[in-house]
Amino acid sequence: MKPLLLLALALAAGPCPAQPPKATPKTELSPKEKEDLENALAEAGSSPIEFLRALEKHLEKYPHSPGRPDIERSAARAAIEAQDDERIIRFGERVLERQPDDLQILDQVARALLAGDSKAAAERALPYARRSDELLRQMQKDGAHAGMSAAEWQNQTDRSLSRAIGLEARAGGNLGRLEEALALARRAFDTYPNADAAREIARWLERLGKPEEAARALADAFAIPDPKTTDRDRARDRARMGELYRRAKGTEAGLGDLILEAYDRDLALVRARELRLRQSDPNALLTNPMEFTLGGLDGEKLNMAGLKDKVLVLDVWATWCVPCRAQHPLYQQVKQRFRNRADLVFLSIDTDEDRGLVKPFLEAEKWPDKVYFEDGLTRALAITSIPTTIVIDRRGQVVSRMNGYVPERFVDMLSERIRDALGN
Repeated sequence: MKPLLLLALALAAGPCPAQPPKATPKTELSPKEKEDLENALAEAGSSPIEFLRALEKHLEKYPHSPGRPDIERSAARAAIEAQDDERIIRFGERVLERQPDDLQILDQVARALLAGDSKAAAERALPYARRSDELLRQMQKDGAHAGMSAAEWQNQTDRSLSRAIGLEARAGGNLGRLEEALALARRAFDTYPNADAAREIARWLERLGKPEEAARALADAFAIPDPKTTDRDRARDRARMGELYRRAKGTEAGLGDLILEAYDRDLALVRARELRLRQSDPNALLTNPMEFTLGGLDGEKLNMAGLKDKVLVLDVWATWCVPCRAQHPLYQQVKQRFRNRADLVFLSIDTDEDRGLVKPFLEAEKWPDKVYFEDGLTRALAITSIPTTIVIDRRGQVVSRMNGYVPERFVDMLSERIRDALGN
């Protein structure tokens, strides 16, 4: 859905978001302006570029619109989606004047400003990168996970922090502070070992006249496991690495050994990081739902692998979700239909951030279910709204996903999908 302004749509019936909604201030537009905006956005279709142009034209027509802050914020996000650096900077800086702690906008404006080597742009970008660094460190200190596990939160914020430090390095280097830029780039790599940080190290080593060391850093960029690195990225890293190595050595002899050393070094770094994360969270970085361990309301642990060869039905809900409450009696009817099947397991999966709310809720509602917490499972299953009902077959494959429910059909629909998974 396009961002912004058709706020009435949020009141339509449907599933809840995966986390409790935050209060959103309404923007009051005149009927005429609202109509013009709706028509312009409808004509723009799904193209972020056309959407962006429609917003620009609307602001030209209504320069004093009471919705200008929201429209400019939507324009900034559309510019990010369209990868339009000029508009990211123009609209992003206006947003940051009003909301200086918007991490996505801070990151994208700094990146766009640093797309070239302009010193003036670097001067503007540096405060944005530093503010991102400060905010991310404070978020890690506060430890607020926004529904994520502690390990997942650490992993995501570390990567974002590495990127912010890398942008600081780029800004400082473009301002001629080469040694400082190199130190920051190395700190970015230490924070979260990844290809972008390794490339930043190589950039400043080369500028400092150290081509062999720069080639070694590019070997890290080439070899390190990084899902954000494409084959084209690796091809560029390989070509540039060869140029730098030949400049230093006069030949590529020995370059293969350099790459193998980087592979071993980087694999050890990644595995050590995974081990640290697993010590605090057994589900850290897992993607297969059947490998998860879920905590129970009573302190019991459920190893999903122990349910192998059974069909699983997951009811994903939260105490604050009104549709979840309405669906629950229907879900119980389905359980009753299959009460004699030993090869079928129903799991109640709670997604509340505040787990202390769950036991009083169950007691007040008189729900008899044994409840487990999602512990990162919603990420692995890509669940973005609740209630969601998932059916997993005996092979551990998701064979059915029901987002929300149709009251008059839910019992029969879910029953049919369970029978299909059972094979009868």
